[in-house]
Amino acid sequence: MALLALIPILAIFVFLVLLRWPAVRAMPVGYVITVGLAYAVWKMPAVAIAAASIKGLIICFTLMWIIFGAIVLLTTLRHSGALATIRRGFLDISPDRRVQAIIVAWLFGSFIEGAAGFGTPAAICGPLLLALGFPAMAACTAALIIQSTPVTFGAVGTPIIIGMGESLSADVFLAAADAGANKPEVLHAIGVFAALPHAIAGTFIPLVMVCVMTRFFGKDRRLRDGLGVWKFALFAGAAFTLPYLAFAVLLGPEFPSLLGSLIGLAIVVPAAKKRFLLKNVTPWDFPDRGEWDKEWAGSLAVNENNNHDAPRMSLARAWLPYLLVAILLVLTRLPNVPVLQLKERLTAPSVTLAWNNILNVEQLNEALSIPPEKTKILSQKVALLHLPGTIFMVVSLSMLWLHGMGHRRLAAAWHEAARTLAKPAFALAFAVALVWVFIASDINATGGELASMPLTLAEAVANLAGRTWPFFAPVIGALGAFVAGSNTVSDMMFSMFQYGVADRTDTPHLVILGLQAFGGAAGNMITVHNVVAAAATVGLTGVEGALIRKTIWPMGYYLLVGGTLGLVLCYGVFASVF
Repeated sequence: MALLALIPILAIFVFLVLLRWPAVRAMPVGYVITVGLAYAVWKMPAVAIAAASIKGLIICFTLMWIIFGAIVLLTTLRHSGALATIRRGFLDISPDRRVQAIIVAWLFGSFIEGAAGFGTPAAICGPLLLALGFPAMAACTAALIIQSTPVTFGAVGTPIIIGMGESLSADVFLAAADAGANKPEVLHAIGVFAALPHAIAGTFIPLVMVCVMTRFFGKDRRLRDGLGVWKFALFAGAAFTLPYLAFAVLLGPEFPSLLGSLIGLAIVVPAAKKRFLLKNVTPWDFPDRGEWDKEWAGSLAVNENNNHDAPRMSLARAWLPYLLVAILLVLTRLPNVPVLQLKERLTAPSVTLAWNNILNVEQLNEALSIPPEKTKILSQKVALLHLPGTIFMVVSLSMLWLHGMGHRRLAAAWHEAARTLAKPAFALAFAVALVWVFIASDINATGGELASMPLTLAEAVANLAGRTWPFFAPVIGALGAFVAGSNTVSDMMFSMFQYGVADRTDTPHLVILGLQAFGGAAGNMITVHNVVAAAATVGLTGVEGALIRKTIWPMGYYLLVGGTLGLVLCYGVFASVF
């Protein structure tokens, strides 16, 4: 059965990566294959398949809302003239594209991940790098590679607090209480055991990112050009990961990415201006636009020279929309902000769209002897006002005053953004529907004989791994993220499974759960609908397989380091941890 459960994932990999099909072609075929297996082999009722597909479409809508908002923000900034100013500002910090990628993608992107999560960094940083003159594919690749270290603590710690906290059973926390730990302390400890391998592997991510960039997008296609800034890249890596680890230990899972990245920005930007560790380094740039491969360029035009009639402005005024986005993301994500209470107001039931018990699927509980918690996943809520896309759109509208834009110029920017969405929307719809049929496949008529496809795969890996399980635990986390497109959902799917394997293999529970969260973050680099969504924000369609072929290597490095550290943690000094 594990081989059959592998077919949907293998099919998508073959179609996108090996056969190089565009996602608009690969995802519908992958969806049909998944539905066929769910119906014929897993005995999943048609109504459950339909309900899972509808849930996928609802989630697709939320993703498209974020993508549209990101593109609207980009095109509005271009029409206002702010992008030209921002571009010149980055050139003043450093003309070196490697340094620019480290500051924008690694540090600013990690801050946005810490505040908002759920793919928002790619939606902001990809277009910003594009605006700086990066090829669209290079911008997207950089934005995807940094979807690793900060992700476990993204959206103010959601993958740990919600992903782990809501999916681990009450018995787990009762066992922890017997050992003298309450639920917040358990989640805090899981965060620490995730942060430790992240801090070690993540310190090298800026270097990995620039090496990938120079290898695939440089004039000479050499890793050596990326290694030319190894000192600065490792310095920038440590400037984030050291405070990140400290905040995980001292404060808990809400703040490592959010505060660690701010400290990193405060250290690295002045250092880059002073050419710290860069004085003997020759600035590196992409080849001339005429030498770019055809697949590098997207459909969004952001050349600073194509909008001569836009007014010039100060650097502070140009950055004001991004500053406003960052402030609003933080204020709307932090709970119980005094007086404002923005998170509570924007997620209140009165302003939340809810689809409970889609297609009345809960009627299957009694008919098929299915536990109620299984069908509960086929409900969905959308707090539209709380989505990052809404914030992007509000800030775009505010540029009527912030940048003195005319209504006609603003309307042109929104119209330009809307034209880019048709193809990615089609691919995303099938991708996310496929994911939820895959996840919900344990709603079936086998009387509990068959677990869901992801759990069937995970069980097979666990049986093969035995005592080497700590090495493979991050792989299961990555599998969950690849399938679901979310570290949070991966943790929800596999936390109890990982806890059970830790029992069977006599390995520390908290370390294994930390490795699950670590792997779930790594998988975000290649998850299909993240790739489709990130590509859409820079105007790329049909090259999703090419992006995965570039980002799968950094993910492989990340999992190798995490698995090795997992063995050290489990069979070394932490072997007795609860």
